[in-house]
Amino acid sequence: MAKINTKSVIQFVVLLGLCVLLIGFALKQAAPQKQEIFNAFANANYFWVVVSCLVSLFSHFLRAYRWNYLLKPVGHKVDVVNATCHVLISYLANYAMRLGEFLRCTFAAKYDKVPFQVALGTVITERIVDFMVFILIFIISLITQYAELYQIADKYVFSALRPKWQAMQQSPSGIIIFLVVVVLAAALFLFLRKKVLGMLKGKLGNIVKGLLEGIGSIRKMEKPVQFILLSLSIWLCYFYSLYTCFLAFDELKDLGQLVCLTVLVFGTVGVIISPGGAGAYQIIVAEILITSYGVNKSAAIALPWLAWGSQFVLILVFAIISFIVLPIRNKKNAVSSAT
Repeated sequence: MAKINTKSVIQFVVLLGLCVLLIGFALKQAAPQKQEIFNAFANANYFWVVVSCLVSLFSHFLRAYRWNYLLKPVGHKVDVVNATCHVLISYLANYAMRLGEFLRCTFAAKYDKVPFQVALGTVITERIVDFMVFILIFIISLITQYAELYQIADKYVFSALRPKWQAMQQSPSGIIIFLVVVVLAAALFLFLRKKVLGMLKGKLGNIVKGLLEGIGSIRKMEKPVQFILLSLSIWLCYFYSLYTCFLAFDELKDLGQLVCLTVLVFGTVGVIISPGGAGAYQIIVAEILITSYGVNKSAAIALPWLAWGSQFVLILVFAIISFIVLPIRNKKNAVSSAT
């Protein structure tokens, strides 16, 4: 009988609780306009939702295709169909426990014989590159939509921080406590430094070495320009996958692409906050549209539910297909996960 991993169970319960809480808030936000929101869904143009799903599916293929640009310099390759299946399964897993990237690397080790730690290193590199693109998009959005973004920042950030800042100026004890914590943390690190270095030998050292090998693959890349273009193309697909959902609603289709860019940025933050963005994505996107752009509440709430829901169904369907396809087309190549 397999031993239950207590830490994983606790993590799952906490993340599930967070999702339930955020979805509860999102539903509470929608409750007063329930009938209007149903009408918005009923009158939506679902042709654009289908287009959105196709664009999103293409983005997942591009991510899978891009992966080999990082794996090739370290002597490995993932079959592009396998890689697409790995990516889709990892996205589904991220809705539950945020363990999608680990599962992706596990499947690459099983079906494509890529060492887990090397695969994980390349995935970490991917995430670093994606974060850099996200920062670029955020800066563009900030420059082009400064006035609109300031409204929501003032409502939810500055207005909350002002009283705390004033209180800290009157009583500096909070600053002193913060500095003491920083000093103690630095002292603890110095105290444990030798112990940590000792742990980096042997098996753990080999794991770290594999991770660093995967992360360092970007320096050995043969076609960096193509890799950059693929990275930008992935985010371009994310953008148009969302923008086509805008086109599905009469109230939103004339807002323009700069508004969609801002919604993409803050919607991504929602996905970071909770697994798969459940609850957080709906709340943040709706508030952006209502507070910064004056969109009527029913359309502002319907959009994120439609965008998020269609993507969830897409991932669910194709991840299930991937679970079926992988063992069938890799019968001869599958290796034991214990290897």
